[in-house]
Amino acid sequence: MAQAKTTRNSLLLVLTAFIWGTAFVAQSEGGDAVGPYTFCCLRYALGALILLPVIAVLDKAKLTAGRPKTKENKKALLTGGIACGLCLAAGSLLQQVGISSGTSAGKAGFLTACYIVLVPVLGLFFKRKCGWNVWIAVALTLIGLYLLCMNGALRMQRSDVLVLLCSVVYAAHILFVDRFVYQNVDPVRMSCIQFVLAAAVAAVPLFFTEMYSDITLLPQVLAAAVQGKALVSLLYAGVLSSGVAYTLQIIGQKDVNPTIASLLMSLESVFAVLGGWVVLHQALTARELAGCAVIFAAVLLAQIPFEKVKKKA
Repeated sequence: MAQAKTTRNSLLLVLTAFIWGTAFVAQSEGGDAVGPYTFCCLRYALGALILLPVIAVLDKAKLTAGRPKTKENKKALLTGGIACGLCLAAGSLLQQVGISSGTSAGKAGFLTACYIVLVPVLGLFFKRKCGWNVWIAVALTLIGLYLLCMNGALRMQRSDVLVLLCSVVYAAHILFVDRFVYQNVDPVRMSCIQFVLAAAVAAVPLFFTEMYSDITLLPQVLAAAVQGKALVSLLYAGVLSSGVAYTLQIIGQKDVNPTIASLLMSLESVFAVLGGWVVLHQALTARELAGCAVIFAAVLLAQIPFEKVKKKA
């Protein structure tokens, strides 16, 4: 039963990676259309609004897992939502500003996915140990991501540093999610709280930079957000990438080692490239195909329970 649940949750994380990968174009185009802070603020506000009726329906059907009933439950839910929300806001803003400041999509994908190295290292402080196969899988994934995302030398500029910092924050986000899902908090409620906080944090730089500290410009900002590509991008990023995918991440990480979870979610880069190939008819080079193959091999390696097989033997 436990193994079946772990397998199911692993598949949910793969679905999460698929949604995030296909949403990368929406994130890029939406940020260019309305500005990075406006896009981040509105996508998470939309994500929170989408989840409110979902919570109401689940409560009515008595399907809400971990619905808070005691003071301790409510405290754990609020603490988890705040911790995850701050990480989500910081990571998204760093990534969005880095991309808008000049970091290419391929390089941004590689630098962001560096969290797969940071998760097992930071996890040691939370007493989350990994087998040797997982460490090898982390190294293979990093090689695969380089082949997949990087076409030249890795030269760092200011915008690249911002995106690299976002990978540190995303690693912390994964570990915070891992910590609080084991306290049986309601994943949908925690996801909603983190979106509200992320939208509120993004609203601060939005007001001072993209609204020029003039609240009367709010109608103009909202009008730009409901035009053409901006609206499509916000709907995709807000409903699927935020409302659905981040909630699936919180649900899926339960009973899955955080390092393996990070490996599964690193498939985001693979799905982004494959999505461009299938939808946009962008041909894959031999180097990119090799990168995809290496990452898939790494994910499979991480799933093999060598320690259990050794004990049985």
